[in-house]
Order: sequence, then structure tokens, then C-alpha cells
Amino acid sequence: MRLPDPTGLVLVLGGIRSGKSAFAEGLAARAGERVLYVATGAATDPEMAARIAAHRARRPRPWRTLEAPLGIATAVEALDAKYDAVLLDDLGVLVSNLMLAAAGGAPLADAAECWRRLEAEVEGMVAAQGAASKPWIIVTSEVGSGLVPTTAVGRQFVDLLGRANQQLARAARGVYFMIAGYALDVLALGQRIE
Repeated sequence: MRLPDPTGLVLVLGGIRSGKSAFAEGLAARAGERVLYVATGAATDPEMAARIAAHRARRPRPWRTLEAPLGIATAVEALDAKYDAVLLDDLGVLVSNLMLAAAGGAPLADAAECWRRLEAEVEGMVAAQGAASKPWIIVTSEVGSGLVPTTAVGRQFVDLLGRANQQLARAARGVYFMIAGYALDVLALGQRIE
């Protein structure tokens, strides 16, 4: 498949191991050599460290990595760097980071407060992309196709990420859904229900 040229905000959704990160990296590479890779994950255990190492090894050398678990737009703008595109991987991890920070050690964070913080994160990213006039490619998990989680924290995560995905999709110029390594152009195939 020939990758499309990324413009504006691009959302890449899919399940685990669907190929969404590799597809997003291909889109970013088409934008130019100077890609700012925004990583939201942290090496909290050996398995996660191995995942991060695999992602790093796949990136071209000229790409710059910014580790930012929260405050994405502010962190990118603070760099004042020249880049051809921003690639954020992964919005789901950002939601998890936000929930943990908002909970402050409690088993479950206040849902309204979490949404307020997440909505501000998403609005900040959309505004930063518009101000920079460079492609922002955001990788996220599609959580609407699975079972309803059995725990309250699991349901909160699914609700928050689902709402954020919809908010970003409404602002995006490109939305791709990954299935088994194949990209579906959602905007070309679908119709938004208001």
C-alpha cells in the first residue's frame, strides 16, 4: 500500500499489535526527516523496557525523541525545535498516566476531573498542531470493539479513551483504522453520526 501524505492532524487507531505504530511511523517519515517522536510510555518493568527498546530501534536516526507522559502540547512547544512532523505514541498510555496522576494514590480517580484534564490535553494538542501547521500523527487504541471491563478503573479508562478518540477524530484530517496490518481510511469509508 502506498502511504498517504500526512497533513494536519492524523489519528491512527487499532487494537494491540494491529500495526498502528508502524503505519504511523511510515506516515511521519513521509512528512520529512525531522520527526519529533513523543513517547508517553515509561519503562516500569522489563517487558515494557523491551517494548520501548524495540520502538526506539525502529526509528530513523534523525528523529528526536521527547518523553512526555503528560502535558504534551506544552512539552512540544517548549522545545522550540524545527521538525517536519510530530508523532505521538500512544494516547492510551497518556490516558493511563493521567488517571494515575489524577487518582493521587486512590484506587479510582474522579471521572469528571479526569475528563476535564484529558479534554484539556486533547484541545492543547489540536491547538499546537494548528499553530505549527505541521502534521501531528497520534496513535491510539480502539477500545470500543471489546468487552466492557469488569472493573471500575477499566471502565473509566475505556470511557475516557473512547471520548478522546472521538474528539480527536472530529478534528482530524485523516483517520486510519488498523486491522492485522491493513489500514482502512475511516473518513473515506465512514460517515460521522452527530
